[in-house]
Amino acid sequence: MRLQALAFSASVAGVAVSIYLTAVHYAGFPLACPVGGTINCEAVLSSPYAVIAGTSVPTSAAGIIWFAVSAALWIRRDRRVQLGWSAIGMLTVLYLVFIEIVRIGAICVWCTAAHILVLGIFLVAVSRASVGR
Repeated sequence: MRLQALAFSASVAGVAVSIYLTAVHYAGFPLACPVGGTINCEAVLSSPYAVIAGTSVPTSAAGIIWFAVSAALWIRRDRRVQLGWSAIGMLTVLYLVFIEIVRIGAICVWCTAAHILVLGIFLVAVSRASVGR
């Protein structure tokens, strides 16, 4: 039960981070993040990869949806669906980290926070699925 509460809390935190990044995208106000060197949120969030398939919709908007569905699934308590949903999130995170490191050459601290939350949710889902509780 504690792990489930942890995953739910991580989902809510992920919604908050994603809302912040989406608000920054649309409002255009400066990010609370370093802008020089390898850690450079501006480089990541102004890249062509920061939006979904060339639209003006930021990837963080998809994060809002993913984390909100994740929170709902942790309330629902369906282990198989939680595992599948978190695996989709984890695969997306792996792709986005690849893009940050290889294509852009910069890391976004806020994006990394969201990625760590997805990893935590995924690990809880795997743990619950393997234990069968």
